[in-house]
Amino acid sequence: MAMSKAYQTYQNNSVNTATSGELTLKLYNGCIKFIRQAMQDLENKNYEAKNTNIKKSQNIIHELMVTLDMNVDISRQIMPLYEYIQYQLKEANIKNDSQALEEALNYVVEFRDTWKEVLKITRQQQYVKDGRV
Repeated sequence: MAMSKAYQTYQNNSVNTATSGELTLKLYNGCIKFIRQAMQDLENKNYEAKNTNIKKSQNIIHELMVTLDMNVDISRQIMPLYEYIQYQLKEANIKNDSQALEEALNYVVEFRDTWKEVLKITRQQQYVKDGRV
């Protein structure tokens, strides 16, 4: 029990001290985890758990959507993709469609991988700017 409490404290601290870029990465990773779990739930015919995990992934995509700055051109390009992921998740949930889950997963993985590269490049540029290289 003490280990569980310590882990929870660690997780809370990692979220509280994360940059906005790191938080976005955590959201993508969480979404991927929930979609994968929903896929497993669907395979095991555990429809209640599948529903719960799809809803969690939908909540994450919704959070990513509401935090987009629509004054930025790239945000206007990303929004329809997020909407499509939401649609695929809804269809997967209603129709128990593993293909729709797989497609949503592929998009989120691609967003996550791209975001990781953006963070890496940003860090490298910051090091150069700060004269640490």
